[in-house]
Amino acid sequence: MPAMTEALLKVSLNHYLVLSAILFTLGMLGVLLRKNVIVILMSIELMLNAVNITFIAFSRYSGNIDGQVMVFFVMTIAAAEAAVGLALAVLIFKRFKEVNIRYFEHLRG
Repeated sequence: MPAMTEALLKVSLNHYLVLSAILFTLGMLGVLLRKNVIVILMSIELMLNAVNITFIAFSRYSGNIDGQVMVFFVMTIAAAEAAVGLALAVLIFKRFKEVNIRYFEHLRG
């Protein structure tokens, strides 16, 4: 009986990749189907975290640290994206009193 329990609890690379694919798909659907800027930014963060899970999983199962180093770069890009996106959302809210993606068309730069 303990051998069967041990086999059931073993998490393989495929488990991580399926989880990452599900999270990436949910994030992509959020970006494509939603009109609220905050939800779109959260969906982009979800997609980036799905990529991070894939990097970490491949790094762990291949035995090198390259994937974990790459995650730091992805996290840096995600922080910059969140800062710029939230700044644009604040600008839209100040001008139109609502945060909606269709108002981005009215920005001039």
